[in-house]
Amino acid sequence: MSKNFNKFKTRFIPSILFLIVFIIFFQIEKFQDFLIVNLVAQLSVFLFAACIPAFLTKRMSYVDIAWPFGLISIGIIALFFGEGYMPRKIIISSLYLIAGLRMGLGALVLLKKGYLDKELPRYQFQRIRWKKKGFTNNRISIQFEILLQCFANITFLAIPAILISNNSHENFSIFEIIGFVLWIVFFVLEHIADIQKQAFLINAKKNKLKNQVCDVGLWSYTRHPNYFSEWMIWNSLIIASFFSLTFYQNEMIIFIGFLVSLLYMSFLMYQTLVFLTGAVPSEYYSLIKRPGYKKYQENTNMFFPKLFK
Repeated sequence: MSKNFNKFKTRFIPSILFLIVFIIFFQIEKFQDFLIVNLVAQLSVFLFAACIPAFLTKRMSYVDIAWPFGLISIGIIALFFGEGYMPRKIIISSLYLIAGLRMGLGALVLLKKGYLDKELPRYQFQRIRWKKKGFTNNRISIQFEILLQCFANITFLAIPAILISNNSHENFSIFEIIGFVLWIVFFVLEHIADIQKQAFLINAKKNKLKNQVCDVGLWSYTRHPNYFSEWMIWNSLIIASFFSLTFYQNEMIIFIGFLVSLLYMSFLMYQTLVFLTGAVPSEYYSLIKRPGYKKYQENTNMFFPKLFK
């Protein structure tokens, strides 16, 4: 009985959180069109790009196509359904579009090259995680996990776009300036980390070196500079959202709901990028494949950069 309750709790609580956030935001009349259009857009994108392919192939990896194209949808919706200051709408829309296109086009390249013909390691790892928690029906678990990412795009991950695109104030605040600048900085750092990793792998292959550990450049400061930078990209959007949040101070329940949702978004992305589909799954297989990875773990922080050695 206790085991079944824990299984129910594991999947019920995240689902109910998404519903609560959606209801809170739906109380604001000018957000309603944005929310409804985004709901339909995300369900459509995930249904055709991930749910159906996953059902047919029993592979979850297609979510890597759906999620970034879901971000692209948010960017487009922010531009056309936000009721705020046009320059602000253009900026927040562009940030979602750029982030989504970078990852989405990368996923399509992987698809074209045949990398999605088998399950990606991070999604193979999910089966280990599900088994430990007592979930034995992988087909149901795959669809549930895909829909969780869909619901994240419908709710938490759309919050910065909703708030900022509906802010009609004609001056940018210091929070927005800092947030947008940090977004650019960490977007560039994430791209640099990916380039450094790719260059390392190409060089290792050229020199016929197998199972090498990438510990150069940004990878010498943290074992996952790409994931850390991605997390900071979302934190940057949270910072940029604080100014738009202040306009709801007189509606205390709504204000607190927005604030808690923004802070939870940071926690949600941290959990995802470290434990669910990021660092932990990656290191599980790196320890198996790469003899030098244990030493790399001992000398380099997993997530937060160690700036002073």
